[in-house]
Amino acid sequence: MIPFNKPLILGKELEYIRQAITANHISGDGAYTKACNDWLVDQTKATKVLLTTSCTHALEMAAILCKIKPGDEVIMPSFTYVSTANAFVLQGAKIVFVDIRPDTMNMDENLIEAAITEKTKIIVPVHYAGISCDMDKIMAIGAKYHLLVVEDAAHGMMAKYKGKALGSIGDLGCFSFHESKNYSMGEGGAILINHKKFCHRAEIIREKGTNRNDFLCKKIDKYTWVDVGSSYSPSDINAAYLFAQLEEAQKINHRRQDLWRQYYDLLKPLADKKIIELPHVPDECEHNGHLFYIKLRDMNERNQLIHYLKQYGISSVFHYIPLHSSPAGFEFGRFNGEDRYTTSESERILRLPLFYDLSEEELMTVVEKIYEYSVKYHGN
Repeated sequence: MIPFNKPLILGKELEYIRQAITANHISGDGAYTKACNDWLVDQTKATKVLLTTSCTHALEMAAILCKIKPGDEVIMPSFTYVSTANAFVLQGAKIVFVDIRPDTMNMDENLIEAAITEKTKIIVPVHYAGISCDMDKIMAIGAKYHLLVVEDAAHGMMAKYKGKALGSIGDLGCFSFHESKNYSMGEGGAILINHKKFCHRAEIIREKGTNRNDFLCKKIDKYTWVDVGSSYSPSDINAAYLFAQLEEAQKINHRRQDLWRQYYDLLKPLADKKIIELPHVPDECEHNGHLFYIKLRDMNERNQLIHYLKQYGISSVFHYIPLHSSPAGFEFGRFNGEDRYTTSESERILRLPLFYDLSEEELMTVVEKIYEYSVKYHGN
């Protein structure tokens, strides 16, 4: 069996978890949580970073910080995970979906202005596969119309746009540390705060709406309920697991990029024959090897290849079902303009196994079976 994903463990995770337990502080904001926050600030140059229980919760915090009210509109792609939309719907927002670019699978920055109304409050670029959206243009649109920009950088840890860390460019950014991501704490995430005006309230929201952090910093003699919020702080056990991987972040990043390049180089002959399409990385983007996908000619061919690989114990998957075509998408959102690429491109995409411990032999097996499929069904 060659699984689609295998959770990463490098060696120090269990040691750090034991240390967290013996420190008698395994709830939120222990020593490892603080170490992760500091590491992420240093890496991304964000003003402040706070670990959260998931990227979903980081997005929910962002929606609260942006003061979303019922009737506000939020612009985002339909080709994304449900959490991107849910976070803002929970605050009463109407989601306005725009089409994607077929080259990067990211929101088409040239379609954003046409989707803006007097109710628009936020633009949410989603950096698919760790490849950045055109953030210069998106930030310029945000400034022109006085809109906030919240980056969904769930795929984006260690990826960059013009030298800047993804998640650190917009007003707020969100990372995922789910087990399927490059760096994992099982379930977890982080919110990147790029303006000081959000910092204090973010701490309150993350502490269940209390000013407990001010109390811990001895700014007040007791803490109380002062705002809305929830329990968004992860256990220090989870943070201990993550910190072991952050310490080896460059090593992990280089390994995943190398696997990505091997796939690309080995499969390029098929792309040259127009049998498949390979990912496109714009010159201004530095990806992180988060995932490797190919595009087949249509959904039927993609499904045939999934079935073919499965016969040889190779797990490959597709995603996402476009949100605007889902029952909740109809209820809570609308698609602005023409769906030229979102649906058709989502039906062609196929993700191949890519994880830190994927061996060269396993990678070659995946590639060989794709070539076998090509010969069987295309004679090439």
